[in-house]
Amino acid sequence: MATKRTFSRREVEEHNSKQSTWLIMENKVYDVTKFLEEHPGGIEVLLEQAGRDATESFEDIGHSSDAREMRDQYYIGDIVENEHKIFQRTSSATVTKPSASIFNSTWSNWLIPAAAAVIVALSYRAIVAFIKGST
Repeated sequence: MATKRTFSRREVEEHNSKQSTWLIMENKVYDVTKFLEEHPGGIEVLLEQAGRDATESFEDIGHSSDAREMRDQYYIGDIVENEHKIFQRTSSATVTKPSASIFNSTWSNWLIPAAAAVIVALSYRAIVAFIKGST
């Protein structure tokens, strides 16, 4: 594998246009110029971060593992070591499965909607009867 270059943050800052769009993520430099038109969030999202450290924005969005793998193909080098920032990864959100009881076929799954339907029907009949009685 070819040796990747190192860049200063100032060098990366110069690549902040549609013609040359570089981003820094976790002290790595990515040239995403060719990806601008393909980005699902639109060109503006990337241009807003162009030439800057986009680590926090990238992490806040919660990109998929596919997006992280795709990002790697745009990697062109690293930030020089004396300009590295230290990042603390927040614990990833834990996705818990909904309680199985919510999806069980129990009396509450059909009784509540049925009761609501009866209340709506009775209310409608009462309103119609009231309107007919007042005319």
